[in-house]
Amino acid sequence: MIRVGYWLRWLLYLTVILVFNNCKNQNTIEEHIIFRYNEYRNVTSLDPAFSRNPQNIWPVNQLFNGLVQLDNNLVVQPEIAHSWEILEGGLEYVFHLREDVFFHSSPLFGPNQTRRVVAQDFVYSFNRLTDSTVASPGSWVMQQVASYKAVDKNTLLIRLKNPFPAFLGLLTMRYCSVVPEEVVSYYGNSFRSNPIGTGPFYFKKWEENVKLVLRKNVHYFEQDKFGEQLPYLEAIAIQFIPDIQSEFMLFLQGKLDFINSLDASYKDELLTPEGLLQSKYKDRINLLNGPYLNTEYIGIYLDGSNPALQSPLIREALNIGFDRKQMIAYLRNNIGYPANKGFIPKGLSGSSTQAFDYNPNRARALVNQFVETHQIEPKVTLATDANYLDLCEYFQRELQKIGVTIAIDLMPTATLRLAKSSGKLELFRASWIADYPDAENYLSLFYSPNFSPQGPNYTHFKKESFDLLYNKALNTTNKNERESIYREMDQIAMDEYPIIPLYYDQVIRFVQKNVEGMEINPINLLKLKTVKKTKP
Repeated sequence: MIRVGYWLRWLLYLTVILVFNNCKNQNTIEEHIIFRYNEYRNVTSLDPAFSRNPQNIWPVNQLFNGLVQLDNNLVVQPEIAHSWEILEGGLEYVFHLREDVFFHSSPLFGPNQTRRVVAQDFVYSFNRLTDSTVASPGSWVMQQVASYKAVDKNTLLIRLKNPFPAFLGLLTMRYCSVVPEEVVSYYGNSFRSNPIGTGPFYFKKWEENVKLVLRKNVHYFEQDKFGEQLPYLEAIAIQFIPDIQSEFMLFLQGKLDFINSLDASYKDELLTPEGLLQSKYKDRINLLNGPYLNTEYIGIYLDGSNPALQSPLIREALNIGFDRKQMIAYLRNNIGYPANKGFIPKGLSGSSTQAFDYNPNRARALVNQFVETHQIEPKVTLATDANYLDLCEYFQRELQKIGVTIAIDLMPTATLRLAKSSGKLELFRASWIADYPDAENYLSLFYSPNFSPQGPNYTHFKKESFDLLYNKALNTTNKNERESIYREMDQIAMDEYPIIPLYYDQVIRFVQKNVEGMEINPINLLKLKTVKKTKP
């Protein structure tokens, strides 16, 4: 009995070893065909009509296509539309569709399980954006559109109310993706978790708050420059671990293929003070970074009752009373660019040329002038969420030196967003990421008809000369003339200091060495159709 037990234990041991090695081999095989990343902010919908933030846009971009797309230089390229014409001075857009684009497989399409995309599908998809019962946050995309129709199966005609030079860029947004009516009608609101698109990957599984899995679309219509069909990857696996430090540890262990963040908890571990990759990681990790069309700023609610913020003296002092360059160096290891030339970020033409530099002596003099006039000390409250607390505390300390007392109100991100929109905050930390590559997107935040909560003018800035130029720019088709108008508008807004620009952001990605084809772009869109992985 003893000998039998001995051999049974050895048999069990050998079985475990064989199973372990088999699993290990399977994981090695999977490792070069599955792309893994974490989304600590979570995904709320896979319906392109609700692709309002990066965490939703990234998976939606793998699942869906639109008429046109942006390349990494922000130049509009064909997607489902292989060509187009712009007629009648920019009022009409005629799109000619490819005939080899098919929806992902679904029994709702009948015996063939799929069907070709036709122009009427875009008519239906655009109708959804403006349907009040859908309540898409992307409904504003169609504000410039007067009408649209399917001329035939392969031709779509869109007519604008007025010429809008940025319209093609607007159509690259994932809000404008094509969806199939029969599938959306069947699922209704549940389409968010049962998406059917045309993209390089199709929906496989979503265990909310745990994991999302997408699989390769073997019938995808795009090819690389060598004629090889895209995508290369077999699958995408997205985890939803809310702790950013845990995400970082998984990345170091090789269990995630990239991270797209620069958290204070590990920035010094990965980066030198100059913003370069630490030498100990150079043989394991690639660093990708470049301009990002994102302006981080502090907004000032101009319709509030605080006399300090009603004063141009204090608003100017807030803008020139802290060192942006030092802030970027200490808090972000020089990842980013000091925002001292207005709201339009680096990498987008049209920004003002006049800079407002760090000038603590003038800032202190402006504060003293305010105190002498009003006989009160300037005290303000700045609202932020936990992700930007260190930045706001730096701002608080620096402004204390020139005589401005700032109290920090820490609140959840969703609460901050709602309070900002409803005008309940004196100062609020915010960011504006470009929806499309045109400076009008940024300047719309100062257009008075866009007052929040209906629009994005959260500061309630109002200036007649600005509004007149805004409308003029919308009707200016000449690119150079339009950019000249944009610069003038940016300067008009910044002369009043309705915001405090902090920094123009950078895209930064830390990528495992065995990942090939990962590229960055100024709108930080995740494109995985051209990514490959080699065996580790």
